[in-house]
Amino acid sequence: MTKLSVNINKIATLRNARGGNLPHVVNVALDCERFGAQGITVHPRPDERHIRHQDVFDLKPLLSTEFNIEGYPSDSFINLVLSVKPAQVTMVPDPPDAITSNAGWNTLKHGHFLREVVEVFKKQGIRTSLFIAADPLMVRNALQTGTDRIELYTESYAGNFPVDPEKAIKPFIEAACIANQLGLGINAGHDLNLDNLAFFYRHIPGLLEVSIGHALICDALYYGLENTIQLYLRQLSDV
Repeated sequence: MTKLSVNINKIATLRNARGGNLPHVVNVALDCERFGAQGITVHPRPDERHIRHQDVFDLKPLLSTEFNIEGYPSDSFINLVLSVKPAQVTMVPDPPDAITSNAGWNTLKHGHFLREVVEVFKKQGIRTSLFIAADPLMVRNALQTGTDRIELYTESYAGNFPVDPEKAIKPFIEAACIANQLGLGINAGHDLNLDNLAFFYRHIPGLLEVSIGHALICDALYYGLENTIQLYLRQLSDV
């Protein structure tokens, strides 16, 4: 079964635009769970322009599904994760001013750094995942870091899908097959939506989890949050 983890950063962005606590980030996260989401993802950034550190602390004791915290493993991020102890931490190579994730790790160049950070998290029983491109070399070197999983960066798939779905999915199938052979778990995320998710799901062997935020929240403006989550769950069904 492939889990749907809802990234609620956009909810925090909307709240922060006006101040106050509307929409209520924690309540929306709990509603996402109630509507069928199997996980909640947050990506706190150093400037707290959307998810704030306090949000992370507020969410942890109340969530009943898998809590995934993603971000660049700076000292402050590492300390936050170690304090909260989520089910999973996803490390991304974002600079502090990045609008959104726009690249995967170079697991060869940054292998030593990633090994050290992965070890810190795993000692505390936190599952680790590395955000990487669908590159066989990067997948193979991810194994050397000791990470439990990789998260395939799917922007190129989403961008090419409308033109040639078979060509768009091909490198991701190859990367997934290598990950399966190496015993690495597979997550995926970035620009997955109601148009391209089902095709991705059907073609990626061993896909454990997708993390979706921007597209899902945008769809919820039209379809409503409960209905939208159900629509996404249907894309991850063999029925």
